[in-house]
Amino acid sequence: MANDLKVQDIIVREAQYQLKNALVLGNLVSRVHEGEFASDVDGWKKGDKVRVKRPENFIPGEGATLSVAEAEEATMDVVVDTQLNKGLSFTSKELTLFLSGPKGARRIGEEKIKPLMHAFANRIDSDLAGLYRHVPNHVGTPGLTIDSYPDYLKGTERLNELAVPMDARYGLLSPADDAGLKGAFNNYYDTAVSRNALQKARLPMLDGSDVYMSQNVKTHLVGVATGTPLVQGAGQAVSYAASKASYTQTLNTDGWTNSTTGILKAGDIITIAGVFAVNPVDGDVLPFLRQFVVRADADSGASTGPAALTISPPIITSGPYKTVSAAPADNAPITVVGTGGTGYRQPMIFHKDAFHLAVVPMEMPEGAAFKARINEDGISVRVVSGYGITDDISTWRFDVLYGVTPVSPNLAVRLNGTA
Repeated sequence: MANDLKVQDIIVREAQYQLKNALVLGNLVSRVHEGEFASDVDGWKKGDKVRVKRPENFIPGEGATLSVAEAEEATMDVVVDTQLNKGLSFTSKELTLFLSGPKGARRIGEEKIKPLMHAFANRIDSDLAGLYRHVPNHVGTPGLTIDSYPDYLKGTERLNELAVPMDARYGLLSPADDAGLKGAFNNYYDTAVSRNALQKARLPMLDGSDVYMSQNVKTHLVGVATGTPLVQGAGQAVSYAASKASYTQTLNTDGWTNSTTGILKAGDIITIAGVFAVNPVDGDVLPFLRQFVVRADADSGASTGPAALTISPPIITSGPYKTVSAAPADNAPITVVGTGGTGYRQPMIFHKDAFHLAVVPMEMPEGAAFKARINEDGISVRVVSGYGITDDISTWRFDVLYGVTPVSPNLAVRLNGTA
């Protein structure tokens, strides 16, 4: 039985089924580019990343004279860089007993493969939830639980203000926020148990968005964030052409506590006095400050507490890619969202296209006598087995290759409750 190819087929199909059913966040994000990794050009594979275009913006012209948009194409990398693997060992006796008939197949799935694939799914969902670090938008008060419908509406309101498409929106809540909203909507919940992880995690639809709970919602630890931070120097705006590759820029600041490691951390959010957000469609000024996310850990220097911050979005003051009402003034005060050194959960509402997951079919090793792979609904699992004749044990190696990418994090908002 250990060397019967049908065993591989049963096991790999069960593994793929269990992985697909265990994913929550992985079933909610964009998967549109993952097929490109499996294709080839003139017999050559594309490698561990493919380049995709950033969305383009346009401002309509007026009158009879044709307004021609300048080409401002920009690309970013969608990367596959994580390989999960785990091995299971079975004696021939175990395989014979496990796989004798339909009940045996269900048994090996429930007892062996299900917990393994749930661990894989948990890691994939966790990596996706960790992309909050790229999201610049935030509403609510850090540390407060979302426990009412108005709390949640603050998030969808912000997405509406920022012209995020109304379709394919999803909320991702921590267990505490889930419990808080269930207290407000406790008559709406389906208590059925024969459902997959995505169905079990689902709350009622709120303001046009499907809402889910995940224990993988991250806690962000704010940097030290002490001092009286200020913009160091006027005129710190950039063009889209200069910043489109990374969609970041450097902001020079000072006034932080001197010589402090980790004065800000990647994922921190700041605002700058007098720098307001704009509608990304028509450039109209919105009634709230533009929020920027810090994309790399920053330390402060000596004397005046200087710190060069890598921020996103870049400060663009004109044109179709305008992000702010105006460039910051010299010595404009900077405010950090949250209290320095404090951890806050990071629930989100996001459009499907904010984040991308690519699960790529792995190559079948030439040296393996027995191997199987299945790729359905964008979820691919490979199983390779080896046999030890001395101890009559078959070892089954399970592999999943994937990558997560924040394609358009401006289509998401982090949210907390309100006082």
